[in-house]
Amino acid sequence: FPALLLNAAVNRCKAEQDVPYLRAAILKSWLNRDFRRRHPEFPPDHSCFKEDLDMEQSDVPYRLGRLFAVLERIQQQAMPGINATIRDRYYGAASTTPVAVFTTLLRLKNAHLKKLADSATGYFEKLIGEIVEPLAEFPRQLTLPEQGRFALGYYHQRQSFFARKD
Repeated sequence: FPALLLNAAVNRCKAEQDVPYLRAAILKSWLNRDFRRRHPEFPPDHSCFKEDLDMEQSDVPYRLGRLFAVLERIQQQAMPGINATIRDRYYGAASTTPVAVFTTLLRLKNAHLKKLADSATGYFEKLIGEIVEPLAEFPRQLTLPEQGRFALGYYHQRQSFFARKD
């Protein structure tokens, strides 16, 4: 796939501040093909990014996208019916300059967690800890492919909140 396709998909995600299913599919396929192009030693059917949430994925931008989705979910649970979520205000900046945004968002998270029940607070704290634990620090900037991985992580984490639990 041409790099222009990735550029267009990432720019639409930032402009709309959303990652719909078809755009996530485009991002995943572009990133997987790029990975296979750069690593010919892997089999042709190897997928670096799965179709669903990958809890074992160690990619930093993917984890940051997951973290952003969790922080948005905390805000939505703490303030139901809110007009503008953190996605509306911070998605573009979080996907390009994470170090400047995530420190603020993690500070805001504490105020939102105080409004939730103890069981929900424990669940979200554990989830955040699992996502952040392998990260040494927040990167200053993300390249275009990294912004695509951020969007994919965000989409996967958001969809996992709505998935039916067995």
